[in-house]
Amino acid sequence: MLGAAFAAAAAATYTGSAWAGFAAGVLISVLISLIHGYSAIDQRGNQIVSGTAINMTAVGLTALLGNAWFGQGGRTPALKGAERFNPIELPFVATLDQVPFIGSIYHHLISGYESITYMAFACVPLTWWVLYKTRFGLRLRAVGENPAAVDTAGISVRALRYQAVIICGVLGGLSGVYLSVAQAAGFIPGMSAGKGFIALAALVFAKWRPWPALWTCLLFGFLDALAIRMQGVKVPGIGEIPVQAIQALPYLLTVILLAGFIGSAIPPKASGTPYVKER
Repeated sequence: MLGAAFAAAAAATYTGSAWAGFAAGVLISVLISLIHGYSAIDQRGNQIVSGTAINMTAVGLTALLGNAWFGQGGRTPALKGAERFNPIELPFVATLDQVPFIGSIYHHLISGYESITYMAFACVPLTWWVLYKTRFGLRLRAVGENPAAVDTAGISVRALRYQAVIICGVLGGLSGVYLSVAQAAGFIPGMSAGKGFIALAALVFAKWRPWPALWTCLLFGFLDALAIRMQGVKVPGIGEIPVQAIQALPYLLTVILLAGFIGSAIPPKASGTPYVKER
């Protein structure tokens, strides 16, 4: 939330550049992540309590700062032109548009998104490669499963966990920047609308693996789009479904999927557990 707010504020007021907003959003997100890391890693605090406190603080602080800076009830001024990320048309759209089915998919499903969207998709194979094909990824997974073994090997558990926190801050900032500088034309208090918790549910549904997490997020995105399309549509035998019920559909189906279709989702053994170095 704070990253999204600062991204929109930077894009709107300082340089008028979407990339300036990107840098501001990611930077603030990393700083907030480091606060969470200090609480959970150095002070050995409860990660759930720390994360909840930071989240609640961000919700109130964004509205407070936004209103103090712009006087629009927590909103930032509407972004225009280069102040926001605009859709990109990929090469050969006009040529492939003449090809049945394939051209339509390429034109409407693959092309026409913001650069930050393609960056998010590129993060999936990059994450898989880093986690499963590099020494850093092996150590990072080991820190989540058995930090004592990593410590015995002479590797700093604290440093690795801080590196993981920073990476999470960058990725969280990327999502916040997308909401405020790409999907929307500015920041609005509460604009995430619980999508962070949906992302957490997607991670659990995918059992902490990058590629399944991508397909799960696409599934939840489809459910969100379906909820939008269903508003005002009369269903035979039921009639027009209330807007509130349609808006609750993605969250309801998330609970159903998590409760009945994924079986046992076991997190890394040391996840959420502070590590105390043995003397």
